[in-house]
Amino acid sequence: MRLNMINGVILQYFEWYMNCNQNLWNKISNEAEKLVELGITAVWLPPAYKGIGGKDDVGYGVYDVYDLGEFNQKGTIKTKYGSKDEYIECVKKLEEIEIEVYADIVLNHKMGADFIQTISATKVDWGNHQNQEANMETVKVATKFTFPGRNGKYSDFKWNWTHFDGIDYNVANNEKVLLKFKDKNWEKSVDKEFENYDYLMGADLDFQNEDVREECKRWGKWYLETTKVSGFRLDAVKHISARFYKEWIQYLRNLTGKELFTVGEYWTSDINKLHTYIRKTGGEISLFDVPLHYNFNNASKDANYDLTTIFNNTLLKENPYKAVTFVDNHDTEPGQALESFVERWFKPIAYSIILLRSDGYPCVFYGDLYGIEKYDIKPIGEIKILLKLRKEKSYGNQYDYIDNKNCIGWTREGDEQHINSGLAVLISNGNGAEKTMYIGKKFANKKFIDAMGNISDEVIINEEGIGNFKVNGKSVSVWINKE
Repeated sequence: MRLNMINGVILQYFEWYMNCNQNLWNKISNEAEKLVELGITAVWLPPAYKGIGGKDDVGYGVYDVYDLGEFNQKGTIKTKYGSKDEYIECVKKLEEIEIEVYADIVLNHKMGADFIQTISATKVDWGNHQNQEANMETVKVATKFTFPGRNGKYSDFKWNWTHFDGIDYNVANNEKVLLKFKDKNWEKSVDKEFENYDYLMGADLDFQNEDVREECKRWGKWYLETTKVSGFRLDAVKHISARFYKEWIQYLRNLTGKELFTVGEYWTSDINKLHTYIRKTGGEISLFDVPLHYNFNNASKDANYDLTTIFNNTLLKENPYKAVTFVDNHDTEPGQALESFVERWFKPIAYSIILLRSDGYPCVFYGDLYGIEKYDIKPIGEIKILLKLRKEKSYGNQYDYIDNKNCIGWTREGDEQHINSGLAVLISNGNGAEKTMYIGKKFANKKFIDAMGNISDEVIINEEGIGNFKVNGKSVSVWINKE
């Protein structure tokens, strides 16, 4: 997010099951102006490069990061989302109307090698990646990437087994097995799940290899020069050396002289691990507030959830300047490995928390804003109202009333730069409730109405700037000046 941006909002413009007929980039280009009207200031686009699944690859089964839908590889020229030219035009259109574009960067692994190599490796225990199960043996692995369809354009770098440290399949006997290659060691500066979580999937890049690091930097330079994106979403950072990403992003920022806002996906509910990663990367990278997502998920499923704890152990509370807040994403939606979809009734509440408070950089999920066709999940209509409220009203000093397990609230006093700004938010996960809250003496004798349309009553602010605000059961009401 630009350092001078106020009330920025990211839109994650994709969901896992999206049927876009290789035309997503054009669709976004055509809808760019509507995103501005909604209050969107940045768009997180899905991975734009060719994956092992060709036209059906969501983008995380990475094959060739230099193929943005330009070469006939993996059975298609276009990616799932369109062609290289359409992608570049989409980025240009968004940036022209001052919507930042964050590219999804997947450097953890490669898949769909062009040739098999015969090498020496050892089997490793899936439950403990530090534990070798057998002696060194000869295996056949898919680790040679020559990209014949691209034929050396943009980069003549060819990948082979020495650029990786492990893989999960022995072609020799068709065995699904975790293999660590000869003379290789897992990266130490990674998550400690399974004792060491360097390995995630595919042919795992060896970031201890200088050639790998240098090629990733050359590619980053090419990507920025080619696409002109203004920032990054980094995939699977818990599996990648913190040292590498600190080096990578510093290199690109120094090269371009640009801020290049960057957010990493470190998937854990443990706030301490997020703090550690931020420290190890020197504060260069923001992180998605996964603990807050899990608090939302738990609150939506627990009738006795204590709302006064909703911010406990979250980045939003403990390091808000590095927190990218979200309710759900492509990994948490139904059918995915990290499925933890927030219950529908709670989503307006959760979105009011990330959109109408003063801290954090909120990210709205495509599947919530537009729906998920595969599961017949309808859009959450309240999001558009909340986006409008963030854009027009959510400014000024914030006063918290996080003082009741079933009903919490806060107010924003508004500021002079945004005419008639200011609001009061009240949330209930139980019965209907009322709360007396201060919103500012400048609103004395003003009438406030519920912008969510849940309550028809009006609230009159007294001479001291205080009002008695109401909320229905299991809902959110956002009170704004009737004028």
